[in-house]
Amino acid sequence: MAREMYKYTLTVLEKVSFDTTLFVNELKKATERLLPHELQELRLWLNGYVYKHPHLSPARLVLTN
Repeated sequence: MAREMYKYTLTVLEKVSFDTTLFVNELKKATERLLPHELQELRLWLNGYVYKHPHLSPARLVLTN
């Protein structure tokens, strides 16, 4: 059950990746919902995903903390 929110977050982020604004908004929501270790995993995932989808690079600023 603990991983379900993380998996759901990745699914939502992939579905809204066509729009940078929506992607950033969903990423902000994820920072409020996920556990600290899941946020670390999300940072790693985001780096790889943005590498494949460079138009989403502004989203990296959300997880710079």
